[in-house]
Amino acid sequence: MSEASEEIPGHRYNAELAGRIELRWQQFWAEHGTYHAPNPEGSLAGEDVPSDKLFVQDMFPYPSGAGLHVGHPLGFIGTDVFARYHRMIGRNVLHTMGFDAFGLPAEQYAVQTGQHPRKTTEENIETYLRQIRRLGLGHDERRRISTIDPEYYRWTQWIFLQIYNSYYDEEQGKARPIAELEAAYAEGARTTPDGRGWGELSTAERQAVLDEHRLAYLSEAPVNWCPGLGTVLSNEEVTADGRSERGNFPVFRRNLRQWMMRITAYADRLVDDLDRLDWPEKVKSMQRNWIGRSQGARVSFAAGAESIEVFTTRPDTLFGATYVVLAPEHPLVDKLTAEAWPEGVDEVWTAGAATPAEAVDAYRLAASRKSELDRQESKDKTGVFTGAFAVNPVNGKQIPVFVADYVLMGYGTGAIMAVPGQDQRDWDFATKFHLEIIRTVQPSEGFDGEAYTGEGPAINSGFLDGMNVDEAKKTIIAWLSEHGHGEGTVQYKLRDWLFSRQRYWGEPFPVVYDENGVAHALPESMLPIELPEVDDYSPRTFDPDDANAEPSPPLSRATDWVEVTLDLGDGPKTYRRDTNTMPNWAGSCWYQLRYVDPDNSERFVDPVNERYWLGPRPAEHGANDPGGVDLYVGGVEHAVLHLLYSRFWQKVLYDLGHVSSEEPYRRLFNQGYIQAYAYTDARGFYVPAEEVEEKDGKFFFHGEEVKQEYGKMGKSLKNVVTPDQMASDYGADTFRFYEMAMGPLDVSRPWSTKDVVGAHRFLQRLWRLVVDEQTGGPRVSDVDATTADRKQLHKTIAGVREDYAEMRFNTAGAKLIELNNHVTKVYGSAEATPRELVEPLVLMLAPLCPHIAEELWHRLGHTGSLVHGPFPVADEKYLVEDSVEYPIQVNGKVRSRITVAADAGTDVVKAAALADEKVAALVGDKTPRKVIVVPGRLVNVVL
Repeated sequence: MSEASEEIPGHRYNAELAGRIELRWQQFWAEHGTYHAPNPEGSLAGEDVPSDKLFVQDMFPYPSGAGLHVGHPLGFIGTDVFARYHRMIGRNVLHTMGFDAFGLPAEQYAVQTGQHPRKTTEENIETYLRQIRRLGLGHDERRRISTIDPEYYRWTQWIFLQIYNSYYDEEQGKARPIAELEAAYAEGARTTPDGRGWGELSTAERQAVLDEHRLAYLSEAPVNWCPGLGTVLSNEEVTADGRSERGNFPVFRRNLRQWMMRITAYADRLVDDLDRLDWPEKVKSMQRNWIGRSQGARVSFAAGAESIEVFTTRPDTLFGATYVVLAPEHPLVDKLTAEAWPEGVDEVWTAGAATPAEAVDAYRLAASRKSELDRQESKDKTGVFTGAFAVNPVNGKQIPVFVADYVLMGYGTGAIMAVPGQDQRDWDFATKFHLEIIRTVQPSEGFDGEAYTGEGPAINSGFLDGMNVDEAKKTIIAWLSEHGHGEGTVQYKLRDWLFSRQRYWGEPFPVVYDENGVAHALPESMLPIELPEVDDYSPRTFDPDDANAEPSPPLSRATDWVEVTLDLGDGPKTYRRDTNTMPNWAGSCWYQLRYVDPDNSERFVDPVNERYWLGPRPAEHGANDPGGVDLYVGGVEHAVLHLLYSRFWQKVLYDLGHVSSEEPYRRLFNQGYIQAYAYTDARGFYVPAEEVEEKDGKFFFHGEEVKQEYGKMGKSLKNVVTPDQMASDYGADTFRFYEMAMGPLDVSRPWSTKDVVGAHRFLQRLWRLVVDEQTGGPRVSDVDATTADRKQLHKTIAGVREDYAEMRFNTAGAKLIELNNHVTKVYGSAEATPRELVEPLVLMLAPLCPHIAEELWHRLGHTGSLVHGPFPVADEKYLVEDSVEYPIQVNGKVRSRITVAADAGTDVVKAAALADEKVAALVGDKTPRKVIVVPGRLVNVVL
């Protein structure tokens, strides 16, 4: 009979009982501070702090108003299982969670509704906390942080000031206080750019010199300006045709005065130190590619009174450079653009304009409307001639200088030497504009393409002819250096980090500007600089086609806040605050440090606590350890920017002596994703996935056949399943076990609600081994288990310990199911189950299903919690096999199997294999050519 039609015993484990158990144990954990991890120092200090610690961290979640679906907690449950296992084996485990709560979604909601972003965000956090608490995650709640808390972003602002007040010392290869650089100028140890003494410079001039070195600096940076929205957009918010994703307004590339972070100073360290990290190789490759370190040469092309600097990774092709291209934003464009066209200029070069200036102005405006992605990927090459020529330094040829949007100001020098014979983009441009094409590398035999990018001897290259590529590179770099036309150098794709946003809901900058626009850092005593209240959260919008409109961020309306009288050491003066805010990356760059010491009001983190939780391991644990979080888990979508920015901040703080760890995250693990099926009807409309039935391989919604598709969960796809719903229908432990059992944690997998019942039945069978469903009393005894039972048990213990340690939670679950099935088969109908079997089984289940494990442990007669162990240890004597099964292959195909003693010698195994009835029939009266025994594995008989 089904459970629905029979009378359900009063003590059966079902969703209703699971819910009561789970809430009771969650309350117990909260009241007893079960997951509190003691610090060596400060308010969270404990009397006995174990030296064996583990810091496990989830990637900072954003508290979305939509709440969680079942895909979101996958990584959170995984880290919880890992942390619980290590807590049970005696380690001091720090595991908590905070919220990356600044950002655009809350601000956009505020624009629509007028509700303050803080109220929206805090309500979302409460929803989020309710959902994750229902899952029984073992977090140290004392350590929760939120980036919108002024006591948190006080220290974000403080770190900004540390970066602002630092420069990168090339000789020492690390950041140093800007005061040391200032002292070097004052003492004459460094020469000012124009050679004047430091005392001869005005205060503003000194500031300008120092600003050229600061790690945080103001710059006229190219941005995606959308006047229709009144804000700067990220590249991801601009469509391929150069319009805003939101509102479809024109987007222009233009320069705005913005805060920048000089992350490029750390490019080499950011690349080289990847080798010290236990990260997925895929993520390391993504970071290396993003930084884009490449060897090459800088080459100078004289252009009248100016010099065009280009970077090339192929200086050996210099004899084939037949024109030069400047990015539309290049500062030399205005200087080089001629007043009139040269005589006899090709009409295709002029774009029909009367003068070069007219052609260049029109082209630059058109280019400003395109996204960088569109400029890079467009096959239709466009450009205009500036009317100027440059001199190729190796042969003295006059070559034309063009402006073209396929060259970006953000890479290299913003100028290229175009070698159409060896570069397809240059070939396409040269073909369209009737420019000379010279091959400088001999194509391989049979090559019939256009630009040749392969290896081969140099041709048409004067003194380089006949050399291979590497030899030609070395020779031409030496020649350029000798003749003053260039030098070998290293180039990076990495650009300095644009750190300003024209938004309200972000951290204010701890700087003010005087009447001359000079920035002044505020003293630490004035932190935090809190966000003011404003009535309107939207930036001022403009005519969508007005590319020259000046941004007016929401903070600019808070005039009482913007205009401020301060005494910064030279008497009270009126200053203006910065009306931009920091990007949402800022708060997530350092949150691992605040988790360590969340209540410290004197420092952003106590050095003792930082060294304990994040410091480098002693040499006996491995040389060259960089320190950092022991395990960091999150999605691969943050593989580049968040991780790169965090590493940069950490390295600056390390250089300045504020932390002991050179890296923020020692080990990184990327979890997969849970995806879901969605269904569309004949009209193409989505129908509720939970109401779809499958029949004979087809899918039906209320009798109508629908089409199945596979992808993300989402409200619009009507396929969302929430963890709240799963906890209500089955219990949180069932949900946790199912999510971990679906497959390896790093692999994506489809959600299937109907399969959750399998996990629930497993827990019901385990419950019945311990609890009498009729009385609720224990049904265990102290009778000894058999040797066979013990072998199965200790084999499971050994395997599960290894699986938990290696984050193979799906196989750990499978082993527990196997053991549970064995015990159920032997003792399920008996009066009682041996305690020595069920107690270890309950303890091993605890990391995956903590609530039912706590309840069963309690019903087994134990007081207190099992959160801190013990965890079973396998007895080695039960891991030794008495016998071994050998598959027997005859001419490569398995024909039979034999079982022999584990210590049987090769001759004994051979004899047993040949004596096997099936093998003997196949061999007959033939003599095998050979009999191969692979000890413990197989026997291969070759006839």
